[in-house]
Amino acid sequence: MTVEPSVPKLMVCEFRQDDPKKCTSARLRKFRLVRSLPSLKRIPSSAIVLNPTSSRTLSHEDRELVQRHGLVALDCSWNLSEDVFDRNIPGINRRLPVLLPGNPTNYGIAGRLSTAEALAAALILTGFRQPASAILSLFTWGDTFLSLNQDPLEKYAVAKSPELSRLEEEFFGLH
Repeated sequence: MTVEPSVPKLMVCEFRQDDPKKCTSARLRKFRLVRSLPSLKRIPSSAIVLNPTSSRTLSHEDRELVQRHGLVALDCSWNLSEDVFDRNIPGINRRLPVLLPGNPTNYGIAGRLSTAEALAAALILTGFRQPASAILSLFTWGDTFLSLNQDPLEKYAVAKSPELSRLEEEFFGLH
């Protein structure tokens, strides 16, 4: 029997650009799965920040940093994201490898994950499957996200950083 390590700190910097009824980070906050950060300045300098424009890709090699310092998601509208991601974002920025969203807003559009999907994927990739399941269980499309990405998530979770680009190309024809 394997023992799940303690759950990493999960934080969200919310820009409040989305419809509050569809905002996945609001639901995570409601169920006390994440802590809200009022501004970018409040991001811990040693935390992993999920930033899709980062040149470095998150991998299982980041597990210890996630465990010790936490994981931060930036919750903004994809339509307004350029303004957010062009900023100097504190913390240790990492992008997720390419995955397909299962949420109805961006279903199947490579890389356009909701905040909940991004946090769950990051947790899976760094070996924290139980908290990832807790996050996805709050959404009717959570299982859809997992089924769309089952093979990529399994391969990404064991790959070393240099192998991730090859895997993205293999699964999605992207790099």
